[in-house]
Amino acid sequence: MTRVDTAEAAYLDATLSVDERVADLLARMTLPEKVGQMMQFDAREELEHIVLERHAGSILHTSPEKVLRAADLTAQTRLGIPLLVAEDCIHGHSFWEGATIFPTQLGMAASWDADLVQRVAKATAAEVAATGIHWTFSPVLCIARDLRWGRVGETFGEDPFLIGELASAMVRGYQGDGLDDPDAILATAKHFAGYSETQGGRDASEADISRRKLRSWFLPPFERVAREGCRTFMLGYQTTDGVPITVNDWLLSDVLRGEWGYTGTLITDWDNVGRMVWEQKVQPDYASAAAAAVKAGNDMVMTTPGFYAGALEAVERGMLAEADIDQAVSRILSLKFRFGLFENPRLPDRERIASVIAQSEHSDLNLEVARRSLVLLRNDGTLPVAPATQRIAVVGPLADDAQTQLGDWAGSSGQVDWMPQGHPRAQITTILDGLRERSSAAVEYARGAEILRLTDDPAGVFPDGQPRPPIVAPSEPDAEQIAEAVALAERSDVVVAVVGDRIELVGEGRSTATLDLIGGQRALLDALAATGTPLVVIMMASKPLILPESVREASVVWVANPGMQGGRAIAELLLGEIEPSGRLPISFARHAGQQPTYYNQIRGQHGDRYADLTQEPAFAFGDGLSYTTVEYGDAEVLTPVVSAGDTIRARITLRNTGERAAHEVVQIYVRDTVTSVSWADKELKAYRHVDVAAGGTATVEIELAASSCTIVDAAGRRIVEPGEFELLIGPSSRDEVLRAVSFEIR
Repeated sequence: MTRVDTAEAAYLDATLSVDERVADLLARMTLPEKVGQMMQFDAREELEHIVLERHAGSILHTSPEKVLRAADLTAQTRLGIPLLVAEDCIHGHSFWEGATIFPTQLGMAASWDADLVQRVAKATAAEVAATGIHWTFSPVLCIARDLRWGRVGETFGEDPFLIGELASAMVRGYQGDGLDDPDAILATAKHFAGYSETQGGRDASEADISRRKLRSWFLPPFERVAREGCRTFMLGYQTTDGVPITVNDWLLSDVLRGEWGYTGTLITDWDNVGRMVWEQKVQPDYASAAAAAVKAGNDMVMTTPGFYAGALEAVERGMLAEADIDQAVSRILSLKFRFGLFENPRLPDRERIASVIAQSEHSDLNLEVARRSLVLLRNDGTLPVAPATQRIAVVGPLADDAQTQLGDWAGSSGQVDWMPQGHPRAQITTILDGLRERSSAAVEYARGAEILRLTDDPAGVFPDGQPRPPIVAPSEPDAEQIAEAVALAERSDVVVAVVGDRIELVGEGRSTATLDLIGGQRALLDALAATGTPLVVIMMASKPLILPESVREASVVWVANPGMQGGRAIAELLLGEIEPSGRLPISFARHAGQQPTYYNQIRGQHGDRYADLTQEPAFAFGDGLSYTTVEYGDAEVLTPVVSAGDTIRARITLRNTGERAAHEVVQIYVRDTVTSVSWADKELKAYRHVDVAAGGTATVEIELAASSCTIVDAAGRRIVEPGEFELLIGPSSRDEVLRAVSFEIR
């Protein structure tokens, strides 16, 4: 086709309104060009075909070289509509070599610090924007309840309030001061909604979840960011009540665009439209699937090549009106105009890249976040390591595994093909590196165990051509490796054992049937415990795992995947240079059979335990120790009777009984004592960060809107029911550590 005469093209006139420009451009577009605008292609495919023949609206997984090539090809198209370039920049600029990689989302959540998370997102956005990428598929607002699910590490944990606080902050950080901010990128709230609540923790299977349950816990974080202006939403893979989210009219039309008034852009997840044909089998062909997806309100279709021909066929067969396509394309074009891409396509900027990528301020922030992400779960007195310690044994397969320390969506984690070696080793401080750099003791290392080996899936590729993840087989304990580790432990003053999971056990399609440490790790810990040498277990894992009984009394630190500076932060904590301040955003099970173990359980079961096992988690939501002891005094409610429009006021005094300063996370829960429908026994409603000097006290003033003390009734309405309530204040979600005071809402 002949390129349009730009001198006459009103859509290129920046003085016109966005609506005027969209109307002019839409009127000039052919149906194939419109359908192409709705498609996001994998840029690892042949770009000429994608851009010139399929009129792509967006691309993802774009190597640095292909960003520029795609822009050149776009300039050759008839209308010159700029591409939206997207990438999974989940906890840093994941696939740009040498970019700053922060702790994973679950690790960040352990800080319980929204301001810190916002700063991380802002730094990420600056690095991403400099490289010509406009759009990140982050944050994840899924609620992690079944720990077997492979994507727990991508979440902010199990609590909808904490998720909402941190997700809102991350969106603000990404989107900056608005779409005209050169350092801003588009945020994506995902996976809308209920994607994590699938049968057996199996990724993308049916989610047995009612509309009331969605409204009660799964939708509130999404509603918050929708109303606050998150520019895009990504839809989950799963079906709910038999209906794929991709075509769930109640969720997309009635709730999201209707009740919440959302006007942003909806994007499917990877091949959601195709999956309705070849996997879920709810659509007979791509024409039917395309028609259903467009009518349901989807705007951008990620990586379903068959959508192009399917949508054209659907229009030809009368299954889909071109006007329906126009609505989606209008929203996409509006986003591009508002983002200013027609005037400035935001291509990679070499000068900005040189000055922004991995700048010192971002490295400093990375270290700060890593420090705040560490959770001390148990301390037998070994920590902090005594200054007089002469010899430290560092043991375990993850103690010096730089790329695994970064977690999923980072370099060599398997999602892209241009960084097979991952991020530069010199930028990553492992735990072994950190202890050798910061300790005056002799630090020796023994690997001690292997975790897994891989075999190809005999089923081959998926029907859409994507490769299946390899099958994981646990490595057998190696007697020689264990003997070497034991010998090292016996001649050392303290053992630091680093265990956990690897990237092959994490992510899409990688849910696990067990929560146990796999491979030779359990046997290694058993052998180390038997030496009697003081033992510190570092659990570096994408999600809560179960430790063997042999180390039930040992000191334990959980670190999720702590990013590039994680090893230094962990060494500082072990040596007592920093205070432990992280708190669990998710509960730890004692056994996989306890699933799910989240704290805000629904009241009403018979008893409070299994016949053969307690229901108490190994470590509960909100748990986390420091190197001192903070005592909570009696709580005092200052407003014993309020109305639904009032503010509840209370106070509590903390006393640091130790010799070190403490950073305390005061957690505030609410219990509605009698409800008209079954409800959670308690729910987090607020938290406060408080510094308490050694031997000092601090009084914490608490204000909480009574309107937040809600339930969702049988009709699906979120309401405040009058009656008696309890305010529960303490350092964790555990009942035994919470101070309770009563109040009434009339």
